[in-house]
Amino acid sequence: MSDLIKIAVDAMGGDGSPKKIIDGIIHNHKSNHENFFKIFGVKKEIDRYIDKRIDKNFYEIIDTKNIVKSTDSPLEAAKRGKDTSMWLSIESVKNKESDIVISAGNTGALLVIAKLNLKMIENIDKPALSALWPNKKGMSVVLDLGANIECSSKNLVDFSIMGASLYKSLYPLENPNVALLNIGSEELKGNEVIKETFQKLNEKKSNNFNFAGYVEGDKLMNGEVNVIISDGFTGNVALKTAEGTANFITSELKKALSGSILGKISSILNISNLNKFKKRLDPRLYNGAIFIGLDTPVVKSHGGTDYIGFSNSLDVCNKIIKGNLIDKIKENIK
Repeated sequence: MSDLIKIAVDAMGGDGSPKKIIDGIIHNHKSNHENFFKIFGVKKEIDRYIDKRIDKNFYEIIDTKNIVKSTDSPLEAAKRGKDTSMWLSIESVKNKESDIVISAGNTGALLVIAKLNLKMIENIDKPALSALWPNKKGMSVVLDLGANIECSSKNLVDFSIMGASLYKSLYPLENPNVALLNIGSEELKGNEVIKETFQKLNEKKSNNFNFAGYVEGDKLMNGEVNVIISDGFTGNVALKTAEGTANFITSELKKALSGSILGKISSILNISNLNKFKKRLDPRLYNGAIFIGLDTPVVKSHGGTDYIGFSNSLDVCNKIIKGNLIDKIKENIK
């Protein structure tokens, strides 16, 4: 079992935990026997749900006395103690007992505790929060999504390298197109940091990615670029806008197709296409933000996702380790 990927799981974070977390582990294990789960949490609660649904050779429960609450500020979470499931799961990767860590808990607390325990990759000044977004041709990596409100051109260049490395880890056969999120596609558009970053990336020769210049908000999902770079403020606004738009379209379509006899008949006739549409916008498929720039990747599952979404984020953990993300970043950041 030594060749299994060891995933440290904070089982007590997010809505419906630990049941949701354990159900996600069980669901993931049904289709993938490459992972070993080090499960951190209150053992007597976890034991109620894990029973005999997974072979004991594929998991270990580490009993913890305390948990980080969703209402804790990052400082309160750090002060809560080193006996929480979140702290101990991160400490597990720090001590090289696990390969990667995942939590559906408090995002601010996770980022702060990760930064307190884990070292930065050499030559990277700031870690970034990245995630996967759907586009017309497949998937895009987007960063930063809120870890850094203000960024220098050096930070944005680093994000480009990290984002491209993440994309290559997840999709090893593809060479990504990297673009800077901006208010226009012309070279002179944007603030000084964006323009300076453009110049640096334009002059940079990389075998890791192709620099595609600027991308505007309305072009984010056309599939022409695979890695989208911004500061954390802009990226977070773009993320929330995209999520809100997807929810609006889905709910309005559902309302239109169930509000009248004609709509109901139309939905029955188009059931196959509607299911494809629904699946394409299913947020569970894209669950799993990645905190990169530290010497160990930290994966943040959405706190409100269900066990399917959590299982999908475990797949992301598996691909990151198999794709040697940290080595790729170190090699390209030199």
